[in-house]
Parts: sequence; C-alpha cells; structure tokens
Amino acid sequence: MSLKTDSKVPLYEQIYQYIKSDIQSGRIPKGERLPSTRALSRHLEVSRSTVELAYEQLLSEGYVEAEPYRGFFVAQIEELYHIEQEKVREPEQEEKKQIYRYDFTPNGVDLKSFPYSVWRKLSKEILIDDRTELFRSGNPQGEYGFRSAVCSYLYQARGVNCLPEQVIIGAGSDYILMLLSMILGTGLRIGFEDPSYKHAYQVMKELSYETVPVGLDKNGMKVTELQESGADIAYVTPSHQYPTGIVMPMKRRMELLKWAQEKAERYVIEDDYDSEFRYKGKPIPALKGYDKNDKVIYLGTFSKSIAPAIRLSYMVLPGPLMRRYYEKCGFIQSTVSKVDQLIVQQFIEKGYYERHLNKTRAMYKSRHDVLIEELRPLMDVCSISGEHAGVHLLLTFKNKRSEAELIENARKCGIRIYGMSAYRIRERREQEATILLGYANLSEEQIREAVKILRDSVF
Repeated sequence: MSLKTDSKVPLYEQIYQYIKSDIQSGRIPKGERLPSTRALSRHLEVSRSTVELAYEQLLSEGYVEAEPYRGFFVAQIEELYHIEQEKVREPEQEEKKQIYRYDFTPNGVDLKSFPYSVWRKLSKEILIDDRTELFRSGNPQGEYGFRSAVCSYLYQARGVNCLPEQVIIGAGSDYILMLLSMILGTGLRIGFEDPSYKHAYQVMKELSYETVPVGLDKNGMKVTELQESGADIAYVTPSHQYPTGIVMPMKRRMELLKWAQEKAERYVIEDDYDSEFRYKGKPIPALKGYDKNDKVIYLGTFSKSIAPAIRLSYMVLPGPLMRRYYEKCGFIQSTVSKVDQLIVQQFIEKGYYERHLNKTRAMYKSRHDVLIEELRPLMDVCSISGEHAGVHLLLTFKNKRSEAELIENARKCGIRIYGMSAYRIRERREQEATILLGYANLSEEQIREAVKILRDSVF
C-alpha cells in the first residue's frame, strides 16, 4: 500500500480504498484478520487516528467486522467478492452504426421550424421577475392554468369536451402509460391494432399486461375480432392509424364504443398522436368527442407538433378512473416543471401554437406533395396509401419484390427506408412488400434527390 501525501484525497480515504479494493478482488479473503490500527499506522507512517477513520468507514459499509479484544476481520458476506468494474456500452455502440445520406424515418419532426424566437421571448417574460412559486412543487396533475389551456385546445381542435380536473400532465407518453397502468391495475388484457405503434405495445407488455393483436380491415380495428380476443382494453389510433394511415369511419367508431359499454371495466385508449397534420379535408374529430358514457381514455402529446425534447404529454381520464387516480396516484408529483408548463400554456393562449401549426402543416404539405410527385413514375409497380395525413406514406409493391430486398438495396445506396413488417405484432409472410417513407426530416430538394436514387437503383 503506497499513500500519496500530495493527493487531494485524504490519507484515511486512500487507506479505505486500498483495503476495500483488496477485499472486493479477493486478495484479502473473507475471515482474514486486518493489521491492528497501531501496527498499520507504524507501517504507513501515519497517525493512528487516520487508520481508525479508514477502519470505521469499512466497518460502517459492512466490509469488515470488529470483534472485542481480537481486532478487525473481513466480513463473511456471500457473493460480495470478485466485483469487476466492467465498462458498459450502450446498445448502439455494440456495432458500428451505418451513416445514411437520407433517412425516411416516419417518426421525424422538423426542428428547423421550431419557433426559437417566440420560445426565448416567452421564457424571458416568465423568468424576468423573481417568482419563487415557479420553483415549488406544483399540482401533481399539472398546473391548473395549463390544463385549462389543453382543454380549450382540445375542444376547439379535436371536439373533445373535458374539464381541467380530468387532465393529467406528464413528461412524455411513456410516463403517461406507466401512470395509466397504476390507475387501471393489473390482470387486464389489452387489444392492440396489428400492425401497430410497437412502442406503446412494448411498454404495456413490459408493464406485465397480457397483450393480444387485433387485425385491421379498411375501416380500422375489427371489433368482431376484438370481441373474440377477450380483451378488456382496446388501444387504437382512430384518426390516423399508425402505421397504415387508416381513418376509422363513424360506423366503426360507434361499434367500438358499444363494445366498451358492454362491460363496466372495458375502456378504449385513444392515442391521438398526430391529429394536427391532415392535408385533405377537415381534421377528423377525436373518438373521445363521441364518448357519451365515459369509456375513452384520451392520450395526446406536444412532442410531435412542437419538439420531441419538450417531453410534454397529457391524458384525459373518464370520471370513474379519476376517482381511482386520486386513490392510487394522487401522491405522485408532476414530472414536468412548472416553468415548462407555463411556457407552453402561454404558447397556446397567445396564439403562437396555432400559427406554428399552420406554418408546420404548410411545410409538411409541400414536402408531401413533392414526394408524391416524385413517386408518380413508379405507379405501374406500386401504389400509394395513407398519404392524406401524418408525416409518412406507404408504398405497396405489386412486382413481387421482397421487403428485405428493397430495404437492403436502399441501404447500399445510403438511404434508409422502413418495412411494414417491423410494425406487425404477429409474424406473417407478406404477399406484397410495403415500405414506409417519412418526409418530415427531409427538405424538398433532399426528397427529390433521394427518390431519384430509389427510382433508378432500388424500386
């Protein structure tokens, strides 16, 4: 043991670290008697009190035990030893990631359109005075003013009539789903659309829910199959099904609500993830707007329409579940800062959000139009669907090309495209290859260049 007298680390801590390391590595075996404080202090040429401090720290952490009149002995703790400090690598570091020249991700958000100047202005106005209340713990559900702004927006834009008391704010959809699981309780079976938004499916599965896939037809989730599945909860994206883009018509919506009304504990979770972006006709009203019997749990987010880093999502609960929320989760503090809530509240109330949506919608519509125009020469080998809303469309090929072949050929050209099979819960052999092309992250010029390469070398 060699001590460094010029180190900023105290001598007693150096002694403690040396002995602890030797115990963990097995160099000092369990049951071994340590040198007396007097002997070790003489050997290291330090004061006895320094060694006593090191031994006291080891004693308090359970590495050694003191026996009266006998001294200090290495503790008899099973499976404590041979602890190795391994360097943990993140999954994406396990192999070299390919860098793509163009990425048609269907989950993109154009951050270049983020309203930086407005955000700075609102932040400055909110923080210009010393407002200590902004830094105290807030309402567990989220600040009342912000929840009121969310209710006003939902009524005007989505046809949802709700009260601030029904709204719960959370940091992202994952948190909202975890909170919802505490409210619903265990032992329930959840039916998911297939193909589906796999992230939500995976979250609920990891929360120990039994999950069952329910097939789709041209009108969305098949209610007859849902009935046969024995599900208690239906998780749907009715205004713009992800990833197919299907819009659930009124008749199917009424069938779904009727299914929910048949049993007291049945509910529909409506994930209205990108309702703001529609390019043909008026926005489709939310299913929650037709919910007369308090059977729809409505989920929304600002991550898609403002920026992913905002991490600001919300949930509108039916009355019976609100009572359960207060009983089970009322003690859980809000995961979104009051400052962020106030900024977004002002962003909505002062009309900035509506203007931002109009600007973003026009920008996405322009990219959407360019993408469709560039794809027109391919209409003899494929068809386009799901193109009237959201930020992606689907290409279904008629020429027996396999999905894996298309994705691999695109990869070789430095272009990333996405296959429908990645969104299916049940594995099946696709009769026709379907590819998802997102356009939010690409400029119009990039779309033209990328599609030209796809036309010439891939499709």
